[in-house]
Amino acid sequence: MGKLATPEWILKGYKSKEEFERKTGNKNSGSSNKSGKTYKVKKCPKCGSTNVSVVLGQEEGRGKSEWECKKCKWTGKDVEEKEVGEEEFMKMGEEK
Repeated sequence: MGKLATPEWILKGYKSKEEFERKTGNKNSGSSNKSGKTYKVKKCPKCGSTNVSVVLGQEEGRGKSEWECKKCKWTGKDVEEKEVGEEEFMKMGEEK
C-alpha cells in the first residue's frame, strides 16, 4: 500500500470539497451526482419484479445468502440491484 496523497482541495486552501467543486467546476467525485436521494432496489432477474426478499435459513438470523421472488417463485444468489432516484422510487411505491 502506497502513501496517501493530500486532496487537491486542501492543497489549494479551500475549506471543503464542495466549496472547491463549486468554485472550480471540477466534479472529480466517483459517485453519481443525482439530485435528491438515491435508493438501491433489488429486482428479479427472471421476471423483473421488485417483490424480492431474502431467504432465511433454519436458525433465525442465519441466512443462506439466497433471494426469492414472490411473484415467479425464482430463487438464487444473483439478484439484480438497480440504483434509482427519489422520484422513480416514489413512482415504484405508488404502483404497488
